[in-house]
Amino acid sequence: MMRKISLRLVAVTFGALMIGADTPTQTIKQGGVSFTVPTTWKSSKPGSSMRLAQFKLDPVKGDEDPAELVLFKFAGGGGSVKANLDRWQQQFQDKDGSPPKITTDTRKGKNTDVTFAETSGRYVAAVTPGSPQKFDKSDWRLLGAIVQTQDAGYFFKMVGPDKTMNAAKPAFEAMIKSISLDKD
Repeated sequence: MMRKISLRLVAVTFGALMIGADTPTQTIKQGGVSFTVPTTWKSSKPGSSMRLAQFKLDPVKGDEDPAELVLFKFAGGGGSVKANLDRWQQQFQDKDGSPPKITTDTRKGKNTDVTFAETSGRYVAAVTPGSPQKFDKSDWRLLGAIVQTQDAGYFFKMVGPDKTMNAAKPAFEAMIKSISLDKD
């Protein structure tokens, strides 16, 4: 019985990986950086001048809200990696109302190092920067990627409902591998 369950799990996992491998991608070039994302991630007009690019991901079955990926670029870096990770962590709460653990590691893009971040819980970020109005979304997740150069900081921040985000994680990780800084 255990062998049947294990074989089914392997088959489902392999099938999910194969679906992701066949997904068409689009290359995005914005503000000195390029990267690829699935064509199912729909580009939309950035909601503010701070955003270089913005994408909507349709919710998977069981989630009501879409996920959103936003790319920010800040001249001069936009603060340290740690300061930005701390800020992202503060946008979530665990069951006790405290900031949840944020997992980070360093990964390789095409020609740059990328700091990967992930956290989850109740999403309580300000609706717009500085606004007293806050989101209140339980069971949400953040996937983030930070690229720091001498001239700028690039911040890829994807947030959305947990199931949708878990389904998008392999594509987000593939996006990290595709990140390339333009060389003058």
